[in-house]
Amino acid sequence: MSIMDTDALDQADMRRLVAGEATALDTLMDRHAGPIFQFLFRLTGEEDEANDLAQETFLRLYRARASFRLGHRFSTWLYTIAGNLARTHLRWRSRHPNVSLDAESPASGQTLADVLPSGSPSPLQDAESSELHRAVRAAVQELPEDLREALVLCEWEELSMAEAAAILGTTAKGIENRLCRARRLLRDRFAKVLASEQRACQPG
Repeated sequence: MSIMDTDALDQADMRRLVAGEATALDTLMDRHAGPIFQFLFRLTGEEDEANDLAQETFLRLYRARASFRLGHRFSTWLYTIAGNLARTHLRWRSRHPNVSLDAESPASGQTLADVLPSGSPSPLQDAESSELHRAVRAAVQELPEDLREALVLCEWEELSMAEAAAILGTTAKGIENRLCRARRLLRDRFAKVLASEQRACQPG
């Protein structure tokens, strides 16, 4: 399905949701729960936290449904909600490093596990499938927040710089600058890792 087709379906579902058809939220979740979970997992690095935040994202969507401007890109609005929640949570987590979010899962009738495709590996399993994936995930988690967000949106979510800029409240040029800085930091990080491994492998 093309992006234009998906957006047309999103617009129709939002019209239904605003009009009071609560089942339209289920349809939107079926379409977007997986990508939003993946996005939040890549930002937080924690599966349980991503699950909680994804559920909260759709709860916020429902509460703010009347504020959605029909004709505007739904996915941009949804990723903005998710990104804001992740940003707030990561700042909270930095102040409470030893507290788990497990007990704070919002009460809802449907979990993200219910809407993710069955039989497919979880994002956590994908991320841990190799040493390289683990190293990349750890390196991305150590990036400054603004660089990590730009990298996740453009590299993993495959959004354009303009779309990422709309979500993060900046310009396409600003996103380009963030991507350049993020890639440079990652290159430097892996160059140091490789150099360390080469020294460790040298005899005597």
